[in-house]
Amino acid sequence: MNNEQSDSDKIAVVVTSIDKPNSMLQSLAHGCRQHGYQFIVIGDEASPPMFELEGCDFFGLPAQRELGLKFAAACPTRHYARKNIGYLVAMRAGATMLIETDDDNTPYEPFWKERRREQNVRMISEPGWVNVYRYFTDERIWPRGLPLDSVNNAGTAFENLPATDVDCPIQQGLSDEDPDVDAIYRLLLPLPISFRKDRRVALKKGTWSPFNSQNTTWWRDAFALMYLPAYCSFRMTDIWRSFIAQRIAWANDWSILFHEPTGRQERNEHNLMKDFKDEVPGYLNNRAICEALERLTLRSGIENIGENLSICYEELVKMEIVDKKELGLLQAWLADINAITS
Repeated sequence: MNNEQSDSDKIAVVVTSIDKPNSMLQSLAHGCRQHGYQFIVIGDEASPPMFELEGCDFFGLPAQRELGLKFAAACPTRHYARKNIGYLVAMRAGATMLIETDDDNTPYEPFWKERRREQNVRMISEPGWVNVYRYFTDERIWPRGLPLDSVNNAGTAFENLPATDVDCPIQQGLSDEDPDVDAIYRLLLPLPISFRKDRRVALKKGTWSPFNSQNTTWWRDAFALMYLPAYCSFRMTDIWRSFIAQRIAWANDWSILFHEPTGRQERNEHNLMKDFKDEVPGYLNNRAICEALERLTLRSGIENIGENLSICYEELVKMEIVDKKELGLLQAWLADINAITS
């Protein structure tokens, strides 16, 4: 296995958007053209009828339905989970690495630099929840999805964390200015904020932190774990995905890496009270979800990731966290991946 980025890697950047080609999308398209990355934008019902951006492969709803993907036919419209179609398109095109971001994020130059799957970094090993943002700033800030009663957990000081070699096929980059925080933070505390550029930390098995879809790199072994659920709260789809991905990563001796910001967000307009309402299922259930995931028996091996995903989502259905319709959509996702990789 080659765990370093090389000239032979085929890299794709995936975004979903209902906007016209704005300055952030233009910046992403320009960088992808310069570096030879595929740039995929997935539209939805509200997307403009004409979307033209040099260096971008745009898929509106008609084009998505012509892809022959079971998931594209089954996924509800007007939902962020249609981003999954972009992942499948990139996989079908032979991508070995996927970078996902959003249409309100502008990359810094380091966004385009080499990524390494295996790294020697500081390891957080305390069991339970960690506020990862505390390692990148002294401000009181926390990632969306962190249980509120864990926000002020001090944790081990960065200087006292041991450095170790880790295999991290899932890597979360931070974002400056308007990072991914919950509605409670946005309603009460100040922004913008910038994070340290000189630190990286990885999470050991048993240590939990939510990660998002704002600036995340995935290597091919972990592609199936990118699945975004559709039959749940909009504000929780990528957060609950992150919990399931972490749990399955543990079964494969993988760590989740959090690294310095490689871009900044100029957040699209949001109704913060609506965001709060959509985040309530997370405030109430995130801790219970992860406790349930920890109790599951999962098998190691890349060949078992699909089965492990099914086990995890069956548990969330049993807990009435996601609707049972999710299971059929997940099977469509797994069938498409199997068709692409077989």
